[in-house]
Amino acid sequence: MIMKNNLYRIGKQAALAMLFAACGSQKDQSKQAPPPVLVGTYVAEPGNAVYYDIYPATITPLNQVDIKPQISGNIVNIFFKDGQYVHKGQKLYEIDQQQYRAAYEQAIANLDVAKANLAKSQQDADRYTELAKEDAIAKQTLDHQLADLESSKKQVAAAQANVQSVETNLKYSVISAPFDGTIGISDVKIGTAVYQQTLLNSISSNNPMAVDIAINQSEIPAFANYLQKGTNPKDSIFTVALPDGSIYPFPGGLYLLDRAVDPQTGTIKARLIFSNEKNELKPGITTNIRVKHGSGEASLLIPYKAVVEQLGEYFVYTVNESRAIQHKVSLGTKINDKVVVKSGLQTGDSVITEGVQKLKDSTIVKTTSSAASAPK
Repeated sequence: MIMKNNLYRIGKQAALAMLFAACGSQKDQSKQAPPPVLVGTYVAEPGNAVYYDIYPATITPLNQVDIKPQISGNIVNIFFKDGQYVHKGQKLYEIDQQQYRAAYEQAIANLDVAKANLAKSQQDADRYTELAKEDAIAKQTLDHQLADLESSKKQVAAAQANVQSVETNLKYSVISAPFDGTIGISDVKIGTAVYQQTLLNSISSNNPMAVDIAINQSEIPAFANYLQKGTNPKDSIFTVALPDGSIYPFPGGLYLLDRAVDPQTGTIKARLIFSNEKNELKPGITTNIRVKHGSGEASLLIPYKAVVEQLGEYFVYTVNESRAIQHKVSLGTKINDKVVVKSGLQTGDSVITEGVQKLKDSTIVKTTSSAASAPK
């Protein structure tokens, strides 16, 4: 009986030992490390932190005027072809001169009569003056003659003024180009009756060409600095992005800032000028101005999606011996999809860009791919 009890006790202990062993095995299995997190990385390398601010812009000539007549009449000659490049002083239109030439000739004739009357009055005044010295005539007669002389002088002056007036009208019958530029399509044809302020055409200068942009009032100091220091075309700070997406090959410079800020929009107009030797820039084209920014020094750039923000501070993860290591970083300018890192990283660090949301400090990771490094 005692032997049976001992055997029973030994069997029970063995069963308990086996049960404890099985439970320990299951507990050990539950403590196994989770699988590594799959991540994508980007090798942080120094690159030039260059970026562009884009401003909608309109191309406009530096000089543009509407051509309007100063006198009335019929157009009898047009001396250009529509869209032609014309030079300062080149004849553009001629208005019928007949009535103005006749008026000019009449004014000349009136002036000649006035001058003849003046000469006669002068002779009479000289003769009466001599006679008065000998008391041969009454003083009243001399006074009347001297008054007639003054009247004759004023008549000559009036006749000369009339000649200048009608001569001006005669000159206005020929309309010339006020400066070098391209003339548009004529609004009138030969034979058209025109009047003062009738729009005949428009002419605009070609080279250089202006480009106007609206900048925020907060940007005035930066642009005022450009204006004060001047811009070297070789720096290519200001470039034009044409409507077809191409970049105009000639950089420009800041020409002026408008006199006042628009209180409704909080913006001010900035005008730039660009060389236009090939006449590629046409007035009225809507385009974009690119303003280049850059420190001129190499900066560490990483994709912005690698950055994690926590309570106003910024962190990134790097891969070190298959673990994700968290780094606090100081950020600079955001450039498109990248950002400048001022401190917290070193050149060559493998920055995690994919799978960041699954990470904690020291999480085991497995790299699946590496993005291209920063441009140099």
